Amino acid sequence: MFFDAIDEGLSGDNMAKLKLTKNELKNQKDALKMFQRYLPTLQLKKQQLQAEIRGVEQRVKELRQKKQLIDESFKSWIGVFGEKDVFIPSILKITKILTGVGNIAGVEIPIFNGAEFEIEEYSFIKKPLWLDFAVESMKKVLSIDLEAKIMEEQQLLLERELRTTSQRVNLFEKIKIPESKGNIKKIQVFLGDQQTAAVVRGKISKEKKERATT
Repeated sequence: MFFDAIDEGLSGDNMAKLKLTKNELKNQKDALKMFQRYLPTLQLKKQQLQAEIRGVEQRVKELRQKKQLIDESFKSWIGVFGEKDVFIPSILKITKILTGVGNIAGVEIPIFNGAEFEIEEYSFIKKPLWLDFAVESMKKVLSIDLEAKIMEEQQLLLERELRTTSQRVNLFEKIKIPESKGNIKKIQVFLGDQQTAAVVRGKISKEKKERATT
């Protein structure tokens, strides 16, 4: 693919010696057109990724705030939770994390679709009424943690793609396009000089022939 070849430039490719020929001039012009055509697409992708990353960061922040609110509501139950053998971690288990696959700017990302839980059976008569509330609240907290973790995975993937895209934008803007323009100018100057020299040589040859016939 085009970008697979271009990515070699991200680590600094060893450019072959420039050929000062008409064919090379055409190649350089074609390359310049290609760089100029792809650059706006890369710039747009970079902006999109930056916007998506900001959105993910905001979502994670909201999830953390939501969890904090639930945690604060637990504070009023702390004394009750202290009752021996009433609320223990093993009463609630995550049995399955439901995820899907999404796509943002060409990047495949995991999507959180919920979770399934297993609640250890307990006596509704022997256990206090607040236990149901505690279990449901804990399910919300665990779900929030799982979603936040998935969102953070999304962020890592998007940031990785943003780094690559930013490198490509810089490569095109600062290296490839100026390099192609410089090469085109260099070849055009050389070919122009060659053409001028050929004209001069032609005139000299013509004058020599004219003198030889007189």
